[in-house]
Amino acid sequence: MVTENINMKSLSCAADKPLDKSKSLCLIADALRKNCSFKEAVSNYLNAMLIDRNNADSYLGLGICYKNLKMYSKAVKYLEKATELREDFYQAYFELGQCHLAEGIPCGAIKNFVRAVQINPDNPEAILHLGIAHESCEEYDLALMIFQKLIENSPRYIKAYEHKAALLIKLCRYREASVLLHQILKINPDYYRAYMNIGVCFDKLGMRSDAQRYYRKFLLKKPNSHQAQFVKTRMERLKNIKSNVMPFTVVED
Repeated sequence: MVTENINMKSLSCAADKPLDKSKSLCLIADALRKNCSFKEAVSNYLNAMLIDRNNADSYLGLGICYKNLKMYSKAVKYLEKATELREDFYQAYFELGQCHLAEGIPCGAIKNFVRAVQINPDNPEAILHLGIAHESCEEYDLALMIFQKLIENSPRYIKAYEHKAALLIKLCRYREASVLLHQILKINPDYYRAYMNIGVCFDKLGMRSDAQRYYRKFLLKKPNSHQAQFVKTRMERLKNIKSNVMPFTVVED
């Protein structure tokens, strides 16, 4: 599995020319990276770059490895080099945006996600992360607008519904969030997190019987979730509660 069907030994032996050797090392590194062997992949990418310093794919792979190793400054350095070598490199801009988000630099993330969207406007991941970056800047109206536009353009892309609903819950707009979460269930009736969050919305609105109903559905779908005990405890309290409001903390699954 590590080699992703790549015969590393034959690749190494077959690569007699320097550029062929570089490509072989890059392919080996790609396979190691996809198997989450990031440190081993780094070594192969660096060796590939010693032979060919103009292969944008090597810089991309190296940047992704450093991102996963949480060495973000190094990741940014190599990803930026990849974009210099290939101006329309969607994946490099997308990974740069993710690095800046992880570093808590949303302005840098926004710039790179915008560029990724310009290069590939049909890929929903970059649009979604653009919305997430604006949300991290507390530009909530803009983030909601981006999530909604994504829903309209990609009506079966569940992540857009989920992120918009989560933001609406954060803003205490529970009824609107519950509508979106029900739309997720129309797309995928087995999407257990939607049941949990609908229960949260109804709970917050004081609709105790409805909240319990969706909490039970969540437990049926995901009985071994780390949230299961919280839900069971909350349901017991709802049975005995006299007030319509009872504060609680939600743990994300």
